[in-house]
Amino acid sequence: MRERAREQKDGAPEGEAVLLARIAELPEPDRSLGLRLHAVVTASAPDLTPRTWYGMPAWAKDGKVICFFTPGTKFKARYATFGFNDSAKLDDGLMWPTSFALTRLTSTEEKKIAELVKKAVG
Repeated sequence: MRERAREQKDGAPEGEAVLLARIAELPEPDRSLGLRLHAVVTASAPDLTPRTWYGMPAWAKDGKVICFFTPGTKFKARYATFGFNDSAKLDDGLMWPTSFALTRLTSTEEKKIAELVKKAVG
């Protein structure tokens, strides 16, 4: 919460350099997952702005975070997550997933993430 308060006070840090610096601080395997996710997201939706959100890597459109990466080590979880906010255009009926557990990325998962990011942006 301190990260978020600082972001709100100072303005959310934006830009690829800030996002990559935050990812570089992560221990493995979160660092590798974050780098791969950044590559997949930017290739799928180059108009998204890299930034941090609650101190985590995120990608935004028009100032609103569309998707984000939560490192497993941040919360001592056994897996990292890749999630979407309500501004993502993923609605599918009355219930749909907004977060996905990640232990590693293969080309299959990268393809699914790319499709979801494209749909989320609209």
